Amino acid sequence: MDVRNNISVLYEDNHLLVVEKPPNIPVQADISGDPDLLSMLKNYIKEKYSKPGNVFLGLVHRLDRPVGGVMVFARTSKAASRLSEQIRSRKMQKTYLVVTEGSFETESGTLHNYLIKNRNENRVSVVPEGTPNSYEAVLHFDVIDRFDGMTLLKINLITGRPHQIRVQLSHNGHPVIGDAKYGKTGKNGFTDNLALWSYQLSFKHPVKDEILSFTSLPPTCYPWTLFKLS
Repeated sequence: MDVRNNISVLYEDNHLLVVEKPPNIPVQADISGDPDLLSMLKNYIKEKYSKPGNVFLGLVHRLDRPVGGVMVFARTSKAASRLSEQIRSRKMQKTYLVVTEGSFETESGTLHNYLIKNRNENRVSVVPEGTPNSYEAVLHFDVIDRFDGMTLLKINLITGRPHQIRVQLSHNGHPVIGDAKYGKTGKNGFTDNLALWSYQLSFKHPVKDEILSFTSLPPTCYPWTLFKLS
């Protein structure tokens, strides 16, 4: 493991860069002007390999600013294209851990909704099927543990939509702990961070004939420390 700018590098070759994104860092530059992950990683590559000029690093998927965990970036345009195709064809497996409000009645299940995004407010809502400009959102969940009116879930994301996990769980009556946008601010005294983590990412290497899988554990802080993660 190599660490630059407090970013853990989980895997690196000529085609890929897999890292553990810290929470509360934007993936790419936004109106906040805060340091962003993409720029940090470009600087890391530029310095490590003494590359002149601009460094190519393809952003093929995103995590919300408050979310931490595994992310993959493409170091070549070919890798970016092939990874993007895996995402479009739902061959890249994305698994998340999340702590929600309330206790789930079932041990597993699938949430199937239609979402629409208000770009002016950067907010996503559940709408009836057939609503113009809406898009399908599907996720599968398994209950891992329950404690003190909260539930730890493992989420397999079938579709990758903006704010999808947060919106679907909130609509289902189980908002993510610490979600000020879609949940109840101040629940259990946890307001600084969102209890949603990119736990595992599995995909086919864009050039080699092999499946790669990477895992990242949530930080050892509340509310994660209340639960058994396996």
